Amino acid sequence: MSAKRDAFSRLATKRTNTVIEKIRILSNCANPYAYEYTEEDVKRIFSAIEAELRTAKARFTVGKRNQFTLD
Repeated sequence: MSAKRDAFSRLATKRTNTVIEKIRILSNCANPYAYEYTEEDVKRIFSAIEAELRTAKARFTVGKRNQFTLD
C-alpha cells in the first residue's frame, strides 16, 4: 500500500469514528425528559448536518466524470 493510501485509511477511519461518536452524543439530546425542543429545532439540526454531508461527499466526487466512449 502506498504512503498516501495508508495516511488516508488511518485518518479517514479515525475521523469517521469521531463523527459517528459525535452523532451518538447528539442523539442523547432527544430525551424529552431532560430537554425541551421543537420539531423545527430538529429539522434545523439535521438540515445543517445533511448540508455538510452533501458538501463533504461532493468534495470526494469532484473531477470524477465518466468518459464517453463508443467501444
